[in-house]
Amino acid sequence: MRHKVMIMTGVAILLAAARGAAQTPPPPVQIAPPLSAGYMDAASGLSLEDAVALALQQEPSMRAARTDVDAAVARRRQAALRANPTATFERRTEPGGTDNQTSIGVQLPLELFRRGARITVAEHEIGVTRQDVADRERQLAAEVRGRYGDVLAAIRELTVLDGLLVAVQRQFELVAARAKEGATPPLERDLLDVEARRLVADRRLQAGRVDATLVRLKRIIGLAPDAPTSIRGTLEAVVARESTSPALIPADADSAARQRPDVLAAEARIQTADARIQQSVNEGRFDVSVFASYMRMDAGFPQMGFASGGGLERVRGLFNYAAGGAMVTIPLLNRSQGAVAAARAERAGAAAARDAAVLQAETDLAAGRIEDASAQEAVAYYRDGVQRLARQNLDVVGQTYALGRATVFDVLAEQRRYLDVEKSYTAALRFAFEARTRLRLALGDRR
Repeated sequence: MRHKVMIMTGVAILLAAARGAAQTPPPPVQIAPPLSAGYMDAASGLSLEDAVALALQQEPSMRAARTDVDAAVARRRQAALRANPTATFERRTEPGGTDNQTSIGVQLPLELFRRGARITVAEHEIGVTRQDVADRERQLAAEVRGRYGDVLAAIRELTVLDGLLVAVQRQFELVAARAKEGATPPLERDLLDVEARRLVADRRLQAGRVDATLVRLKRIIGLAPDAPTSIRGTLEAVVARESTSPALIPADADSAARQRPDVLAAEARIQTADARIQQSVNEGRFDVSVFASYMRMDAGFPQMGFASGGGLERVRGLFNYAAGGAMVTIPLLNRSQGAVAAARAERAGAAAARDAAVLQAETDLAAGRIEDASAQEAVAYYRDGVQRLARQNLDVVGQTYALGRATVFDVLAEQRRYLDVEKSYTAALRFAFEARTRLRLALGDRR
């Protein structure tokens, strides 16, 4: 009974193989030209430096930040203006009579201690705003670099899929011709056909990722989503250029960390807080306002008197008075005690924020140096050994299969292994690019 089952199973397998051989092979998948070439332009494409410069020039939030400087300069101009004088006019008339009195007065606050302190505060606020804008430029340059690196990495993965798909298509055409002549089982043709179709789908997905990352890059540099944009250079070329650029780390790294715009902004806030303390103190001091007035009075009495000619006339006179003086504000009850205390508390907070900014800058710089060094070593290891050997192994397995000394399963397994290696190499390149970007960010680079 067991022998009968084995014979029937063998017959079923032979019949299935015969039916598979007799079936008409499906139409080969139509493969479009390489998609990665449509995103690259070595002559007029957008370089990394161009992208950063374009973002700093026209990105909307960057333009909005620069208006803060204009506003701070305008506030400085306002702070320098002197107080307006106060004018008064008064008219007095006797009801039912003829007496009247007219007076005009002018009063001008001198602001003996207030104007200079107010100007100093406004000047320090300009410095704070400018450093804040510089820090925004630093962060924006890092954001642009990150988006640009995302696009380069996505294009590289698409390029790898393009190349691998071309190789699989050639193998499929070769095996299909052999299967048609009966020299190769149709199963091998179908396996390669499945692999080619899978790569086509993966490539389409990857092209969508490239489009999405490119749209995000265009947003951060101030371009419309539908603006035609191509990229100049490859991820390998950009990483190689960055690694061979002049040393980013100065001799005195601690000093470089303290020159970052965010640290300088924190220092400027301390100076502004000191100026506010002095302004609050001056607001509690005495002040003087000067005034001047002129009064014209026309008055008389109901009695009659002798005029200079000897006749009688009503007793009446026209009088003119001029007055001047000073009014002193005495800081008896309000000496701006609360404002001084608040300003001192703000100064303490600004000092703590400065310490935090310095600590963060030193940490970013130390971490950036470590990441950058390890990333450069990993990229060199991949480039000089892993990637080259993986490509060589794929070529050898393909040639071995062409000579009939390997199976299609060996080819497929090696292709999958090569694709994994390329993805890992892309990840290493991307990490190296991001590490150099973080190092530039830690140093306050705005290029």
